[in-house]
Amino acid sequence: MPESILNTMPWPQAEQPQERLLTREWLVTNGLGGYASGSVAGTSTRRYHGLLVAALPSPLGRMVMFNHLAEFLQLPGGRQVRLAGEESTPAHGEFPEILTGFRLEWGLPVWRYELGGAVLEKRVVLPYRQNTVHVSYRLLHGDAPVDLVLRPRMNFRPHEAPVSHPLEGGYELKAVGGRYELRSLHHEHLPPLRMVLQGHAAELVLDGGAATEFFYRVEAGRGYEDRGPVWSPGRFHIRLAPGEECTLTASTDSWDTALAMSPQQVLHAELGRRERVLQQAHPAVRSGVAAQLVLAADQFIILPFSRQADAARAEAEGDQARTVIAGYHWFTDWGRDTMISLEGLTLATGRHAEAGYILRTFQHYVKDGLIPNMFPEGKNEGLYHTADATLWFFHAIDRYVDVTGDRATLRQALPVLQDIVEHHVRGTRFGIGVDPADGLLRQGAEGYQLTWMDAKVDGWVVTPRRGKAVEINALFYNALRLMQRWWREEGQEERAQAMQQLARRVAASFNARFWNPQTGCLFDVVDGEQGDDPAIRPNMLFAVSLPNPVLDPARWRAVLDVARAQLVTPVGLRSLAPGHPDYKPRYDGDLRARDAAYHQGTVWGWLAGPFADAWLKVHPGDADGLRQAIAGFVPHLGEACIGSISEIFDAEPPYTPRGCVAQAWSVAEVLRILLKLETL
Repeated sequence: MPESILNTMPWPQAEQPQERLLTREWLVTNGLGGYASGSVAGTSTRRYHGLLVAALPSPLGRMVMFNHLAEFLQLPGGRQVRLAGEESTPAHGEFPEILTGFRLEWGLPVWRYELGGAVLEKRVVLPYRQNTVHVSYRLLHGDAPVDLVLRPRMNFRPHEAPVSHPLEGGYELKAVGGRYELRSLHHEHLPPLRMVLQGHAAELVLDGGAATEFFYRVEAGRGYEDRGPVWSPGRFHIRLAPGEECTLTASTDSWDTALAMSPQQVLHAELGRRERVLQQAHPAVRSGVAAQLVLAADQFIILPFSRQADAARAEAEGDQARTVIAGYHWFTDWGRDTMISLEGLTLATGRHAEAGYILRTFQHYVKDGLIPNMFPEGKNEGLYHTADATLWFFHAIDRYVDVTGDRATLRQALPVLQDIVEHHVRGTRFGIGVDPADGLLRQGAEGYQLTWMDAKVDGWVVTPRRGKAVEINALFYNALRLMQRWWREEGQEERAQAMQQLARRVAASFNARFWNPQTGCLFDVVDGEQGDDPAIRPNMLFAVSLPNPVLDPARWRAVLDVARAQLVTPVGLRSLAPGHPDYKPRYDGDLRARDAAYHQGTVWGWLAGPFADAWLKVHPGDADGLRQAIAGFVPHLGEACIGSISEIFDAEPPYTPRGCVAQAWSVAEVLRILLKLETL
């Protein structure tokens, strides 16, 4: 196994080792938006954890179909030892004795258990584009056979539903020749969960029927309901001799699909697919930490299986539908996150065709000059309350065309892009429109959060930023300059000059209005509800970092220096500088407390990307700032979700990871910086 694609979790040797194992998580995805995930300890600590969270067609969306798996080894002499899954708080000292190692091989999790001379390894694999999971066990060493006991537990529910979701109507179990189908008697529209233990002389002992209540410690810490019922039909038994293997397979697909390949063939096929994913990436990111991130990036690029109309329309056009999951576990596909992530997830990784699929998929959803902000779980229609996602669409197309040279996709998009500009000039939904007085783009509607700083709880928009936001106008200027160039390249000089005229007015007004001499950097919002907002936020960097920077070059260094001094951390940039009255050093507590801190100091990993771009504008060829911007991400790959990058971090040391444990734009932007470092 090449070292570049092996991530061995730092093993706890000191005090509270079980805490380390409970707070580290693993994630395996299936290319449809479905996944398997849990703590390294083997227990479910979140509502989102499960061995199979299936991506089902609308209106279902993602459903937890296989919640828990309690695992026991029964040794000669009758001693039974729990491996994982039965309780959320293990007995002190138990895990260090039994669970002796955890690693990712090609991004897939492997556990190692040792007890009484027996050495057992466990693997979890989800076949690509299937709602199927294979949990395999191999007895590597031992003086005698051991008995493995596996107890599956279920509560079919939407993956975002609280863990207290009731067991409604019970379940019906059908058995045919060692294969089992578990069907909900209440949710007739749900597919059955099909289960089989593949191995020699496996059997299922039916001793279930009673519900068991589980405690979910992460839900408790986040202020949500933290106890809920699960049900088991019984326990699987199998005897393993040294060198033998067995696999518990669970699926919402047909038996023909779920068992089309043996577990060994499934593993071989998935490892081969992942090797091809790595080999098609830019040569500079095929080894080391970058290679781990190439495999992490693969988790976010999906076929939008729940929106089957997307696939039907794309196939009718000779195309394919693709989108990007913004983050695991709870995000769906978001327009803003997709466009920001596209370069790192697809272009740095050589997945150029899929980048085109993504752009053309979103192009179909443009409405009133806007692309969707997000697609709610299980819905076919998007929500459009965003002022910046559409402007990032221009940037994503620019990066795509620059790398691929695909002028056909650009020409297909140009009429749509022109329509977007015209909607913005005359005004569109949510108060988004150009102010005729100065040519700057304003936005804002009561009760809506339209920029990327979009926290809202109980009707409270935490950072409304209504007015003329700095990054919105930087993005608008960049879009106008891109349109100017594209129309000129297409021989449409009149249209190119119209774009140029709009861009020049934006630049003049921007440089006159946004410079704040008191702080030596840019206002965050001008003409806002409270006037001009002098808060020091990372949004000002986009006036420097974008391919067409709107800010006068004479002021680039000043903006960069303020950001470096007050916002930069080893794992991204603070969303607000310390010293501001609203600054929050920690993102913790219940939903209201967390959302109050979400963009008020909390560090965002993805912002390392625009800082790196701005750094190279001011210091061409100087890699020091780039290394500083990503210094903390390498050790971070061994915490939170092993092998991936979290959404956010606390604003102060030790910069505890928070939010989604695997975030698309965090992975994408760090991968993009690593590529920049290798190609300077």
